[in-house]
Amino acid sequence: MPDGSMNSKSKPTPKGLLGEELVSSNLITRDQLQQALARRNQVDMPLGSLLIKMGFISTDDMLSFLSKKFGVPSVNIFKRIIPQDIINLIPLEKIKQYKILPISIKNNTLVLGMVSPQDFMTISDLEFTMGMKIKPVIIPFFMMEAALNLLSSSFEDGINGETVKNIALEDKSETHTSPKIEALLAYLVKAEASDMLLTAGVPPSVKISNQVKRLATVSLTPADCELYARELLANRDSDWKKFLQTNDLDIAVTYPNIGRFRINFYRQRHSISITIRRLYDRLPTLSELKLPDWIRDYALKPQGLILVSGPAGHGKSTTLCSMIDIINTNRRCNIITLEDPIEYLHKHKKSNVNQREIGRDTETFEKGLRAVFRQSPDVIVIGELRDKESFEIALRAARTGSLVLSTMNAANSTAVIRIIVNMFQENQQNLISMLLADSLLLSLAQRLVPKKDNSGQILALERFTNSNRIGNLIREGKLHQIRAQMETGCEEFTPLDLSLAELYKQGIIDYEDGLTYSVNKQLYQDITGVKIK
Repeated sequence: MPDGSMNSKSKPTPKGLLGEELVSSNLITRDQLQQALARRNQVDMPLGSLLIKMGFISTDDMLSFLSKKFGVPSVNIFKRIIPQDIINLIPLEKIKQYKILPISIKNNTLVLGMVSPQDFMTISDLEFTMGMKIKPVIIPFFMMEAALNLLSSSFEDGINGETVKNIALEDKSETHTSPKIEALLAYLVKAEASDMLLTAGVPPSVKISNQVKRLATVSLTPADCELYARELLANRDSDWKKFLQTNDLDIAVTYPNIGRFRINFYRQRHSISITIRRLYDRLPTLSELKLPDWIRDYALKPQGLILVSGPAGHGKSTTLCSMIDIINTNRRCNIITLEDPIEYLHKHKKSNVNQREIGRDTETFEKGLRAVFRQSPDVIVIGELRDKESFEIALRAARTGSLVLSTMNAANSTAVIRIIVNMFQENQQNLISMLLADSLLLSLAQRLVPKKDNSGQILALERFTNSNRIGNLIREGKLHQIRAQMETGCEEFTPLDLSLAELYKQGIIDYEDGLTYSVNKQLYQDITGVKIK
């Protein structure tokens, strides 16, 4: 029998037949090869992967065998982490075409993983175009294939050997290749991300500081996304039927030992997409949210309207819930909330907190609001004001003895006035303007801005409070004058641009990020003293 070393006396084997060469080298037996080939007819795996998975040969023995065969060092991708900037040294098209993988670079020499390290034409071509020396190393075909599959998944965070190993040794015909939903939820919590995005065609992604980061795993298929949806809606048959009818659904769920999450299901390109937002069991304090203490005074007002506006994902719901907690802690009153879905679960403190979920406890915001007056409310909390009927009821409630808190989508704190008034027909606008002038207490607009040190986000806040002067402008329909007059300086208004400029001066945010989120870029420039680029 041959001694297993690759020398000139070794018995020649047919070119390319890896299994035969391993048998000739005494690394596997003939029977083991036959078992692996029989198994290969049943599953979708390269022979090298299958031999390792079946325990017939170790990864190290396989690498040692190939290294001796080709006369170059080998690299175990399963144990390596390759940064994205190294991978970017060679265009992805060439990586796939030549089955090569940049490994590392030192002293103008690129260590290049290759399936065929004796392909001197490819090496010469790369040395000429890149202007550096190439040092070839052998990577087994099954490892290279797994790495290329990972690169094809459109992720942007380098290559992690453990992920490559999972792909290489996974039986695609029998197992679900995508991560389990519980593992994804646990990762969302561990990464301290705000959201997870599950969409067909790309790997699972998380949002950190409002930046999307793809996980280093395979791309999801439409079947993967539907499976996730069914798992998240297990034991909720009515919700699944509702989603099939409407193609949109919001729920909140709690996974023991993982956390509570708000989940939105929707359809795109004939497949299901899912957005998962992490919810916190403990409500953060005003200080932790970087909200000013004067908000407490408004939250404890006996009646009136408080609005929080801003884009999705900028903490509106969290601000609203913090104000509910202030009321719950300090007042003895009856709080009724209408939410879609219920995100934070409030415990009864000094107040009674009745949380009603749209679609479960009441059909719509409008119907819930029409019934709320029979429920003896002191405080009414509306998750989001969306239609004119809800706005009209909220304004009447705020004017007739209740404190009403809600969120809405608006570009800034003063735009909410124009949006509300213009939602109604012209013959109704005078009445709505009067209700708004009489009931509005406070309008907040907020943005979460990335910190300069990449440690998270910081809140920038715009404050607009009502007064006799502002109320008269609203009643008279002079909506276009409100912001223009206030930006010249008044105690009722603190512009978002001032908050952003202060954060820049304190070295907390970059100038460009402040400029991106500013409402009046010229005002932001004047306050910071930096010219617009």
